[in-house]
Amino acid sequence: MTEREIIVPRAMKTIVERAGYAPAVRVGDLLFCAGQVGRTADLQVIEDPEQQFTAAWENLRSVLAAADCSFEDVVEMTTYHVDMSQHMAVFREVKNRVFPIGLCAWTCVGVSELAHPGLLVEIKCVAARRVA
Repeated sequence: MTEREIIVPRAMKTIVERAGYAPAVRVGDLLFCAGQVGRTADLQVIEDPEQQFTAAWENLRSVLAAADCSFEDVVEMTTYHVDMSQHMAVFREVKNRVFPIGLCAWTCVGVSELAHPGLLVEIKCVAARRVA
């Protein structure tokens, strides 16, 4: 069996207990991050789109940091969007403000809904650990 390390940031222990999944799994030099959404620490969906998108990026940053990675280590990313045409301009503005431009492969997928009502985006990625 492949050796794996489960990554759970302290602030996400509640979601792991409630939903039963790992925020990230490290296998070798790769970190596979589960989709992150724009919720508060007490799992409430943030209603304002820009604030929700910002929170999703910050939640992803937290998962990466718990594995000693950063946005600069991301090599592949998939984003899932509800009402993509309505919210993409704001999402892209937030992304360009917080995430390095042009460093990873990125695929956007429009979906009809996510895990909870009101969620507008889910961001998942794969990061590669930097070799010293």
